[in-house]
Amino acid sequence: MSQLQLVIGNKNFSSWSLRAWLAMELSGAAFEEVSIPLYTPNSRALLKAQSPTGKVPVLKLEEGTIWDSLAIVEYLAEAYPDAGLWPTDTLARAHARALCAEMHSGFLALRRELPMDLRRRQRLKSTTAEAVEDIQRIQRLWRECRERYGQQGSYLFGTPTIADAFYAPVASRFRSYGVELSAEAAAYVETIYAWPAFQRWLAEAETEEQSA
Repeated sequence: MSQLQLVIGNKNFSSWSLRAWLAMELSGAAFEEVSIPLYTPNSRALLKAQSPTGKVPVLKLEEGTIWDSLAIVEYLAEAYPDAGLWPTDTLARAHARALCAEMHSGFLALRRELPMDLRRRQRLKSTTAEAVEDIQRIQRLWRECRERYGQQGSYLFGTPTIADAFYAPVASRFRSYGVELSAEAAAYVETIYAWPAFQRWLAEAETEEQSA
């Protein structure tokens, strides 16, 4: 294998693939993209052939395989230190890692009730109290980051970082399901949709086949 290989799922649906892919783009590393269609009769077999957990994303190196999104982005941050995947300030970097860890393990109601679907343009009629709490929590996190660290740009920490890669799928959910947001949160969603890397992913999600 002459270069990095990133195994992902459908661009319309696979939120965790989007996170890793955006981090790859931020790193500037050359990589081959391998896409596996999800939600088809043979998806499980195809995934197991590529991933030890049967899940995506997976980053394949000559030296081995990395099969968790947080591990993937940490590898990229260490392998490409000049790319600035994490904020340079120590406290800001810790804050960004905490945001990503919370995204990685939390917001279960949001995930369940508002799954990523980039092609969707329909307001959700109702949500549980748990999902509303998740939405409110995310908006607070975004506001705090922007106020404390984001004054030099329009991203969470000013310039794009892993934190933005991790919350880009959430921004897409808010738009796809017509979630009512504060002015600050709505502005951040616009920032994500104006991000050139996200725009490339979105354009391909709009045209890809839903299954294979």
